[in-house]
Amino acid sequence: MRFELPQAPLQPLHLPWLASARVQVAVLRLDLIDPLISGNKWFKLRHHLAQADASAAPGLISLGGNHSNHLHALAAAGRRFGFATAGLLRGQPQETPTVRDLQALGMQLHWLGYEGYRARHQPGFWAPWQAQYPGWHCIAEGGGGLAGAEGCALIMQQAHAGLSAIGWAGYDAWWLAAGTGTTLAGLVLAEAGGHTVHGALAVPLGYGVPQAVQALAGDHGYLLHEACRGGFGKFDDELLAFIEASEQATGVPLEALYTGKALLALRDKVEAGYFAPGTRLVFVHTGGLQGRRGYL
Repeated sequence: MRFELPQAPLQPLHLPWLASARVQVAVLRLDLIDPLISGNKWFKLRHHLAQADASAAPGLISLGGNHSNHLHALAAAGRRFGFATAGLLRGQPQETPTVRDLQALGMQLHWLGYEGYRARHQPGFWAPWQAQYPGWHCIAEGGGGLAGAEGCALIMQQAHAGLSAIGWAGYDAWWLAAGTGTTLAGLVLAEAGGHTVHGALAVPLGYGVPQAVQALAGDHGYLLHEACRGGFGKFDDELLAFIEASEQATGVPLEALYTGKALLALRDKVEAGYFAPGTRLVFVHTGGLQGRRGYL
């Protein structure tokens, strides 16, 4: 199949605070499935790519910031699978490592300013862009929406395929960062009540993640936990020190916007006794490592 998903490894995570609480965590390394279309972004885009291919769309257009993992993956997917791409960016023109990559991958960039970007949820927002790019496949910010969630439902199969390799017969729950809620909603849909999906909110509540998850997956099967540490894109010395120590202990690279915050929030829950001894959790590494260049 043209858009077949690579298999991510499932690896035990050995950290002293897990050992002390006798809680087991295995990390699903979605960051390793592809060097450019990395992490959960591949899953969010998979159905969109298939839809664009089926409709013979000449290109793909979406939105994001100047460090956007979503736009980075979209530009790479367009280059690989033969779609032109356009990105609608928040703010004024800036040069960042991500922006340079987008340009090198052939993405046409349009800077909307901040007011123009805030209009993305208003009726009629897409009309002028559809007129400028007729027949192109439009994708919501971050790959959000039902197509993205349905693609992310396939992540459950990835975890199941790796259980025997680490000697697990099963698991008790999921833990992952939530930025738009799309990946979390996809896992809730896939689980259909089988296991609880815990989402560590990497953005403030005002960003609408609870409402987005409810609209896609209903009211049950998941729990949300605060993890944004002051706001989207905000990080502090404690978080960066935790990431460095975790990377040295495990060899698993993290980033400060999503995976680092999610793992730190999990540590706080584990140390508070939230999970009983013997609990087995699947921690989803959602990728996004290219974004580290924006703050390192």
